[in-house]
Amino acid sequence: MMCCAYGAEKAVKASITSEGWRLAFSRPGFVTAKHDEARNPPKGIFIRTSSSSLGQARGTNGASLIDTLRGLLEERYPHEFRFDQLHLWPKDRAPIGRFDFEPGIDEVSRAIAEEIYAKVGADWIRSDAPNRVAQPGEKILDVVLLDPSHWFIGTHEAETWPTRWPGGIQPIDLAEEPVSRAYYKAAEAIQWSGFEMQRGDLAVEIGSAPGGACGRLLELGMDVIGIDPAEMDPRIAQHPHFRHIVARADDLPRREFRGAKWMLVDSSVTPNQTLATVANVVCNRNSNFRGLLITLKLGDYDAAERIESWRRKVESWGATDVQIRQLARNRCEVCFAVRLPGRSS
Repeated sequence: MMCCAYGAEKAVKASITSEGWRLAFSRPGFVTAKHDEARNPPKGIFIRTSSSSLGQARGTNGASLIDTLRGLLEERYPHEFRFDQLHLWPKDRAPIGRFDFEPGIDEVSRAIAEEIYAKVGADWIRSDAPNRVAQPGEKILDVVLLDPSHWFIGTHEAETWPTRWPGGIQPIDLAEEPVSRAYYKAAEAIQWSGFEMQRGDLAVEIGSAPGGACGRLLELGMDVIGIDPAEMDPRIAQHPHFRHIVARADDLPRREFRGAKWMLVDSSVTPNQTLATVANVVCNRNSNFRGLLITLKLGDYDAAERIESWRRKVESWGATDVQIRQLARNRCEVCFAVRLPGRSS
């Protein structure tokens, strides 16, 4: 069973059928499939979470749903077995951004998680509470709410950062709202990529206004250059470690990028335009970039078939590693995390 962004189901299905998976039950934001051989759950660019299914529970009574869950566990596992964590989340109920929808654990799913934990936690869960961030190697009991009266139940082992987060969504607790939702996208991209960003490093963001992603970079103690013709939020513009260049990246001399190790790009232009802009910067002989986080706007999910051609273009820059993922906070777009060998300036 797999969760994805609402609307990305077609891209998920296309990515797994060639591997022998047979499609089964699905809803917007949720896909299930079967395989004739013993296989680990599939992974892919548009698969936010992936679990081995244990079954499902349906009903209007919470107690009976929990009884069904307990029965599934008792049927599959010995009495002494314990999961390390319980993760419970709702599937996306709308495309991200529509009616201000953002993915994540809402009040209803939080309450259901607490109820399940209270009833079965002592017998089945090692963690002291539901929806904790898992450690690598931990076994996780997954409960996906198609709606509060219809649960899909599965399990997976924590590996990468997204597999450690409940529902594949990075938990962030902030004292105040960030400048824009780009903050969450940047935070997730940085963690998922594994880039070793350090205090004092110089980072550049192309398409920086109003400053959400820059805000995350500044929190990490970095020196930041924001490139955008539009105005920055005063909270970012007035930061002592921030410099705003009021221009388009294509119009700047390459010396403006000298010394920068990291680049974030999130511009409202076509993928080919974005990649051409980045190539003009990183393929310069004086470039010393070590990592790029590039958001490419798909427009619609039919454009997913072009992702491999974009990968090849990025690899032609001398990339040592390219990861691609539709982040949990991405709309109809994908993030490329690109490692470069760096060059002497």
